[in-house]
Amino acid sequence: MSVLGTLTRRVGHHRWFGAAARLLVPADRVVGRLTRGRVVALGLIPSLVITTTGRRSGKPRSNPLLYVPDGDAYVVIGSNWGQTTQPGWAMNLLADPTAEVDVKGRRVPVRADLASGAERDRLWQLLVMEWPAYRTYVQRAGGREIRIFRLVPAGRGAPAGPPSAG
Repeated sequence: MSVLGTLTRRVGHHRWFGAAARLLVPADRVVGRLTRGRVVALGLIPSLVITTTGRRSGKPRSNPLLYVPDGDAYVVIGSNWGQTTQPGWAMNLLADPTAEVDVKGRRVPVRADLASGAERDRLWQLLVMEWPAYRTYVQRAGGREIRIFRLVPAGRGAPAGPPSAG
């Protein structure tokens, strides 16, 4: 891991970091689009760009997210930097669990599985090993359920129905 990546993980729990990062998301989207997903989050942390279908608009919505690999799947979390509101992309996945991710320049159609129970606990541990600030985000979210999704490549054991509420 780079020195800058290590520093980013250390300061990630500060409120100012979340505020600054939210301001940089539009620029991150542009960089991700221009590099066809090869550079997201300045390459500091494992990141992907998820494209969901807007639950109200029906239009494609793309967001850069940190992820951790889990077998051939990608694990993402709806932390929203610890805000008290759910991120739009997570709400979109609840309405329509089909999506697409750009990871390192590769486009992969996926189906979202909302994690619950022991599986959620296992995935939570993977996520906080990669980004310890998630623990702080839980406290900051004011009791909001922070959803964890396992994004399974289409046709590889994805659930048949919509994600379960967890």
